[in-house]
Amino acid sequence: MVSGSPKERIYRIGNDEKPEFPRFSTEYIDHSIDPFDNFFLYSNGKWIENHPIPPEKSFWGSSGELMEWNRYILGKILEQSALSDDTDPIRKQVGKFYLSAMDTDTIESLGFRPIKPFMERIESMGTREEIVNLAADLHRQGIPMFFSIDSSPDDKNSEYYAFRLSQGGISLPNRDYYLEPPFEKIRQQYRDHIRNMFLIYGIQETEAAKYSEVVYKIEEMMAKASRSPVDLRDPERNYNPVHLNRISEISQKIDFTLYFKRISLPDVSYIIVGQPEFFKGLDSLIEGIPIDEWKIYLKWKVLHFAASYLHSDVEKENFDFYYRKLFGQPEPEKRWKQAVSIVDMNIGEALGKLYVDQEFGEESRKRIAVMIDDLKEVFAEKLKQLDWMSALTKEKALEKFSRFRAKIGFPSKFIDYSSVEILENDYFGNVVRSNAFEFNREISRIGSPVDRELWYMTPPTVNAYFSPTENEIVFPAGILQPPFFDPELDDAVNYGSLGGTIAHEITHGFDDEGRKYDSKGNLKEWWSEDDEKAFLSRAQEVIDLYGSQEVLPEVKVNGELTLGENIADLGGVSIAYEALERHLKKNPELRKNIEGFTPEQRFFLGWAQSWRSNIRDEALKWQVSNDPHSPDNLRGDLPARVHFRFQEHFSSLSKKKNTGLKSIMIW
Repeated sequence: MVSGSPKERIYRIGNDEKPEFPRFSTEYIDHSIDPFDNFFLYSNGKWIENHPIPPEKSFWGSSGELMEWNRYILGKILEQSALSDDTDPIRKQVGKFYLSAMDTDTIESLGFRPIKPFMERIESMGTREEIVNLAADLHRQGIPMFFSIDSSPDDKNSEYYAFRLSQGGISLPNRDYYLEPPFEKIRQQYRDHIRNMFLIYGIQETEAAKYSEVVYKIEEMMAKASRSPVDLRDPERNYNPVHLNRISEISQKIDFTLYFKRISLPDVSYIIVGQPEFFKGLDSLIEGIPIDEWKIYLKWKVLHFAASYLHSDVEKENFDFYYRKLFGQPEPEKRWKQAVSIVDMNIGEALGKLYVDQEFGEESRKRIAVMIDDLKEVFAEKLKQLDWMSALTKEKALEKFSRFRAKIGFPSKFIDYSSVEILENDYFGNVVRSNAFEFNREISRIGSPVDRELWYMTPPTVNAYFSPTENEIVFPAGILQPPFFDPELDDAVNYGSLGGTIAHEITHGFDDEGRKYDSKGNLKEWWSEDDEKAFLSRAQEVIDLYGSQEVLPEVKVNGELTLGENIADLGGVSIAYEALERHLKKNPELRKNIEGFTPEQRFFLGWAQSWRSNIRDEALKWQVSNDPHSPDNLRGDLPARVHFRFQEHFSSLSKKKNTGLKSIMIW
């Protein structure tokens, strides 16, 4: 063991680890590719050729480049916080958490001691009734098992937080991994992984093999009772309110009254059950599985949850399956990068406040606000001009959109983590205590009015989201920089990249799921029957287009799973393009060629380059099975090529008469 305190031993992030700053560039264009054949490859071919996937990544692209840039900044903030004697409570807290994650000597010396109390509690369990208490206590500390719970705005009473029970309990990405032929190899590797983890824990070979089969048998049965990723996209089917005086109808074998008391559920009259059939299946399991086998399953769930926070043997085995085999990632990320992600995941708004104080300028927020106003104006006009929507439904759509709002950069108030005890020498404990804080924060608000100033992403996040119950888009500071928004570039590129992304999120309010929520954010039927048929007819064209795309041999995109995101991509490009045209009309001095490209050409290039990426086959297989987003190459290509003005703008650069694709416009 290296001598000295954790501060003295801490790894210093070198200047040589500073990543390349990502930007838009016409040098990424591959002129040997015809833009009518594949606009993604035309726009990004040279970047793809010169930016192979790093060995510690399963994919690499524009978002990954920006994530690495942000992570370097966050790493420096954490390193400085850990090493300084600053008395600022936020810096002290994030610094201690970072030190605990980086103190591998202490983590190695502890071995399995951090999870010993959990394992002893499980082993002492004597009855099935005790399973309920144990599940509640483990859920309170963020350890998932049996089923999932959450607190979020009620879909049909969006002004208040509701409590939800949903399917869960499995450790592979979704039910298909247990049941479908393409995942047979993964299933065997998963069983081997479970065995290996128990071997490392100290279970003998024969017993470890038995443990593996028991865990897999239980999870496979849970998977059979679960809904598919496509079925989980239906908000109406996932909304099943149950009054507490009828709670036994959910499950005959799980005492949910006891469970709710144990987790300190506030006094509410009802809860929402996402998938009732899953809990019927869980009933059969509770009754049919011997208590000793439940102990094995529960020990596995603790071991699986803790793997990333324990000593190197466990961490390496966890990486070998969940990253190398499942995603094709050859090497793990550097320790400091993993530590940054863990701090962001657990006390992210504390770290996020330090990030925005240092990095996010008011000028960027102002320019982006102008762009959003342009995009909102266009979308409202598009709604008014729709020829397939009736006047009454159109009126309700416009009422909904009038209530829409955008949040930019960071929340107006940050979560206060001061009550969370963070210790320099207790990495796993810091994670568990942070989880317990978040659990209590969320559970205590159930039945209370929704706090519309809260965010569901931390400020450094390179992403954005639309909330249907709150009818708002949220863009963290992390994504509001190159290559998505570059204040040094022309508006055409920015409207194509960030403008297209903002408009994408706006469109989510009217995609196949978002359209089901009314102006108050409630899940409610407000479309006429004829309007719904007209929408679904157009949506089917989107399903057919994307469902025909083969991304690997005999692997096609699931057009139904990705429908909402595809509609949002198509709408995003359509809205952002029109917003740029209006912007150029108001500011004619901006209509000029740059680097040999017109503003419209640079708009489409900006969109396509925002999706530049390389991805490993294993990660692509995972994405097609799990992710409601289409692969990046299709996102950069199809929304551009099916746009009704694309062909005229790029005909001079193509040897073909047309793109071979039908124009698709929903919004």
